[in-house]
Amino acid sequence: MTEELQQLAQNIRVWAQGLGFQALGITDTDLSSYRDRVRAWLDAGHHGEMGYMTRNLDKRLHPAQLEPETCRVISARMNCLPEGTQPLEVLDAPGKAYVARYALGRDYHKTLRRRLARLAARIDAAARELTPELAGRYRAFTDSAPVLEKALAEKAGLGWIGKHTLLLNRQVGSWFLLGEIYTNLPLPVDAPETSDHCGSCRACMTVCPTGAIVAPRQLDARRCISYLTIEHKGAIPPALRPLLGNRVFGCDDCQLYCPWNRQPAYSTEPDFSPRHALDAPELLALFAWSEQEFLARTEGSALRRLSYEQWQRNLAVALGNGPPDAAAMAALSGRREGATALVREHIDWALAQLSSRMKC
Repeated sequence: MTEELQQLAQNIRVWAQGLGFQALGITDTDLSSYRDRVRAWLDAGHHGEMGYMTRNLDKRLHPAQLEPETCRVISARMNCLPEGTQPLEVLDAPGKAYVARYALGRDYHKTLRRRLARLAARIDAAARELTPELAGRYRAFTDSAPVLEKALAEKAGLGWIGKHTLLLNRQVGSWFLLGEIYTNLPLPVDAPETSDHCGSCRACMTVCPTGAIVAPRQLDARRCISYLTIEHKGAIPPALRPLLGNRVFGCDDCQLYCPWNRQPAYSTEPDFSPRHALDAPELLALFAWSEQEFLARTEGSALRRLSYEQWQRNLAVALGNGPPDAAAMAALSGRREGATALVREHIDWALAQLSSRMKC
């Protein structure tokens, strides 16, 4: 049966590419070498308000506790950076809003999960053809359950965890998304990536606007712009607000300045093409959206991870960091009266910032 499983593993790679994945690896479920690092990160409080990280820790560190009988994890990656979206140019334009490049199109959770489910169904059918004894269990994940996805991808040979805590690959950099299939099918495993190709480079640590990468492979989420603009529900700390610039949903700086991304592998996936011109939108235009417009224009998008309140909060901060002109002042003032207490706080901060710069 070993030869049949070897052939099945090769077929799985071919099928995965046909479904839009650029690479795939297979690993076992032993995450013991990562456990101390994860626990130390949590003990330091670097997860911020993401309480789910501690509640499901055992399932995260022991895949078979999440999905019984799991003995293998199929890890797959899909490129996500749309070509021509000019991220650096948008970051240098203070009147525009920057949205993390993975969130410009369709919600990646839906795209990857559906493709992985189709892959799992094909694997199951092929395994049953070999022998009824290989009828297995399969469950697909994409950043949607307590899964230590970067560690599993590293063990599956898809890359190494860089100093910015993202997975890096020497051929394609880091502009990709990960998804997994947990299974009890005893497929042959791939060799893990054991080399650290970051070397002495500290570009990601140096360029991080808020200094969130406190040490190599140690991210303090409480300072991370992605966390502050997406996961964090309350007021953004005033000291950090000026550092957000025009980033209103996530942050890509650690990837943009990584040497391994000098020649990024662009996505050809139609689902990830920008919608509603979100690759370079005007801040004032987004701030003018009503809640109904926000819900309509973000339907099926990862932007739906935000509430409308968070959206307005983030935009108010970005406007406060932008050009001190009459249009921005008028837009902020016009939104103030009907705003929630949280949004009003950020509007007042933004107005104070703009007023102080107008006097200079």
